[in-house]
Amino acid sequence: MSETLFFESSQEDKTARYTELLPQLKSLLGSETDETACLANTAAALFECFDFLWVGFYRVKNKQLVLGPFQGPIACTRINKGKGVCGKSWADNASILVPDVDAFPGHIACSSHSKSEIVIPIRDAKNEVCAVLDVDSEHLNYFDQRDLDGLQRICALLENHLYLV
Repeated sequence: MSETLFFESSQEDKTARYTELLPQLKSLLGSETDETACLANTAAALFECFDFLWVGFYRVKNKQLVLGPFQGPIACTRINKGKGVCGKSWADNASILVPDVDAFPGHIACSSHSKSEIVIPIRDAKNEVCAVLDVDSEHLNYFDQRDLDGLQRICALLENHLYLV
């Protein structure tokens, strides 16, 4: 397992960055089966790779999303199903890209610095949401289709590595 990530592309070339990150992340996860360890290293890798304000995971526990491993400022601890971007992603079992969080009805402001957000659901073997990947930026309109595609590929890697075995 390597503790250093290597990139030839610039942060502005998001497609190349995600393409370079994926095999390194797969190697980083290796044969590790502990959920917390895998999610923590994934959050750290994404945070290191991109200019994100916040990146982390919320896991479904006792009918709520509960804060898991993350990188960035202090975050909300629990989110109800259907509430905010994360709760809506969980309820709809769908990815959500929000260009301007202030325009999202019911947005939960964990940080006043967050301006845009993207949330990707992570599914278990029954195709039920067991966690979500939440990424925030301090810039409006920061996320685009390249982020959606790249982050969905990373979540698919996690699904296969942790939940579908």
